[in-house]
Amino acid sequence: MDLSDFHFLRPAWLLLALVGALMPLIWRRSRDLQRRLRGHIAAHLLTHLLVTPSDPRRLRPVHLLSALLMLGAVAAAGPTWEQDRPDFLENRAPLIIAVDLSPSMDTADVPPTRLAAAKHTLHDLIQRRKGARTALLVYAGSAYLVLPPTDDPALLDSFVQALGTDLISRPGKDVAGVIDQAKGLLTQTPGTLLLVTDGADAAQLPSLKQRLADSPLQVLVLALGDSPTLKALAEATDAPLGSLTLNDDAVDWVELHAQAHFEAADEQLRRLQWKDAGYWLCWPLLGLALLSVRRGWSLNWSAVVLLGALLQPNQAEAHPFLTPDQQGRWAFEHHHYPEAAARFVDPYWKGIAAYHAADYDLAQATFATLDTAQAAFYLGNIHVRRFRFDAAIDAYQQALQRQPVFPQATANLALARALKKDTESAADHAPEVKADESRFDKAPGKGQSKTIQTQQSTDDALWLQNLTTSPADFLRRKFALQDQGEQP
Repeated sequence: MDLSDFHFLRPAWLLLALVGALMPLIWRRSRDLQRRLRGHIAAHLLTHLLVTPSDPRRLRPVHLLSALLMLGAVAAAGPTWEQDRPDFLENRAPLIIAVDLSPSMDTADVPPTRLAAAKHTLHDLIQRRKGARTALLVYAGSAYLVLPPTDDPALLDSFVQALGTDLISRPGKDVAGVIDQAKGLLTQTPGTLLLVTDGADAAQLPSLKQRLADSPLQVLVLALGDSPTLKALAEATDAPLGSLTLNDDAVDWVELHAQAHFEAADEQLRRLQWKDAGYWLCWPLLGLALLSVRRGWSLNWSAVVLLGALLQPNQAEAHPFLTPDQQGRWAFEHHHYPEAAARFVDPYWKGIAAYHAADYDLAQATFATLDTAQAAFYLGNIHVRRFRFDAAIDAYQQALQRQPVFPQATANLALARALKKDTESAADHAPEVKADESRFDKAPGKGQSKTIQTQQSTDDALWLQNLTTSPADFLRRKFALQDQGEQP
């Protein structure tokens, strides 16, 4: 314990301790007969006229109440000396990788090509970041979300290695679009955007600083080649400029800057978050209350009950004092998702907990009662997991109607459409398989049965493992759908 950090979160409650300290004095003064009779009887006679019996009991109910008030005031004031970081928060820097897929990335000045060398470095970076959440964007004349933040390195690397300059037909280097996509992914979370590129569009540079204003996003530029626009890009985004290397220096450089930025921003947040140790005083408060159970004592327990309600702890460890939603949140933060789903009363959090517990029937029933963009988004996710692509598309469209700027819903809408086309194509060419190896489903409005593999991941990002085409073919189809403006 560092005494220099000791302070109270709610110091105004300490005024109640002063009231508690004065109560015995006020009580003693109210029982002083000499003081009350001095105005009626001469002082030199008063001491001889009063007979004050000795009282062997030194401890009175007023002393108990005084101790309860003083100790309760300290508890309510929130003594603390240790910073708090909830277990459910990340301790690794989130990273968004944005890979330039313009034709210039096929230049062979970095063997074998700039893009191939970049993919090799990104493979090492992804392996280094196991357990940390990493998202993948690609861009040329337009920017596209390939994968939302995921902690699955195998899935992420499979799509990195599938990248090619032929996936995006629109020419250019839309860094502004990448920044907008990245801001939508991280919102208020401090994270890093890594631009893997060999140049920039000079016309966009003046607007980049404004796009990054008031954003927790840090930009890094990993350069390939020697284009003069690379330095201009770094200056326009206030980004450190690094170079691709054949050893691990580039990987170390990215990790160092990403983690340093995350920890600096996280430290500022943690300064406002301290562990409230006041709830530990509930036990001595209970002990003092038990002392009042003595023959001949009486106490106004309504005041004590009111005090207990005011001092009710809000820490998750004190389960009996928590509301059902607080108990559900504690279970959720400790990854006890089935228990959290059972305890939550709030329908949104009940649905979230059921979704994480893979109880999709409960999650779907719960989200169906809500009229929000997030609820529609999760309904779409559930439908995709169950290969109900038409229903998923409708749900994502509803989410985008309620919240037009919703990058995850936009990306998953394109994903659902691509999966639908991929499944329909696979159904026409799939070989016959045994009944215990497949499942048959019929999409609404369709008159044919479809053979669909039953293996399904428990992670949102791993839906893509159900594809029967290669990741590159899937991405090409997905980007083409977005370019054609099929999404809202």
